Amino acid sequence: MSNKLKCQETDQLFQGICSLNSLEECYQFFEDICTINEIQAMTQRFQVAKMLREDKVYTEISTKTGASTATISRVKRALNYGTDGYDLVINRLKEKE
Repeated sequence: MSNKLKCQETDQLFQGICSLNSLEECYQFFEDICTINEIQAMTQRFQVAKMLREDKVYTEISTKTGASTATISRVKRALNYGTDGYDLVINRLKEKE
């Protein structure tokens, strides 16, 4: 976890997100706090992460998601050297299937 990110205000934001109880509540909150483009960019990066974990190649990922090679590389770097946040969420979603 980045110490640059950690502060009381960010803790409050994340605690607020963790308090959401449904997809509808998530949509309500994120539509207020983010632009549609920001939500779409996060959605795209998450889809890229899932496809990378499925061993898809860049061309297939780019074609399906519209992500640039720079975005795919950024997500791949996070998967390889990040804090395992993508994997945490991907694995939890798999457990629910």
